[in-house]
Amino acid sequence: MGVPRRSRPRFGPNYGVSTDEEGMLEWDWAVERLAKSRNYWISSTSRDGRPSVAPVWGVWLDGAVQFGTNPKSHKAQNLERDPRVVIHLESGDEVVILHGEVEHFVPDERTADAYEPKYDWRPNVEDSGGEGWYRLRPRRALAWLERDYPTTATRFDFDR
Repeated sequence: MGVPRRSRPRFGPNYGVSTDEEGMLEWDWAVERLAKSRNYWISSTSRDGRPSVAPVWGVWLDGAVQFGTNPKSHKAQNLERDPRVVIHLESGDEVVILHGEVEHFVPDERTADAYEPKYDWRPNVEDSGGEGWYRLRPRRALAWLERDYPTTATRFDFDR
């Protein structure tokens, strides 16, 4: 995954977002927060169109949030029907929001190796066959520091 294109979010003039590049965040800043985040909030859509949000454990690896969930869970059923998601971190002070579509993947030992020190738990990736495992390679990300929102608000767009 290359470095995404950086620009200002299109939030409208009432938000006071700066129009020049000074103060925009670097993608490395967002990656650092994605890597150290303990919980990732997954926003999906229920069968009847209602929004659904739930936290999951996951890891930032190979340019993607990788996470597992019970294949029979509400969240997994939503993702099977509609893979479009928004994933955001816990912090409202150091904001990173990812947009895109999840895909199934088969986790490997690198995924397990990343989980183990973070959660003191090692997923059994050998028997999963990828069932219940998803990853999001973002198409777009938004990031900002709440304390300096108008200056730091940054949008990242990825070529796919």
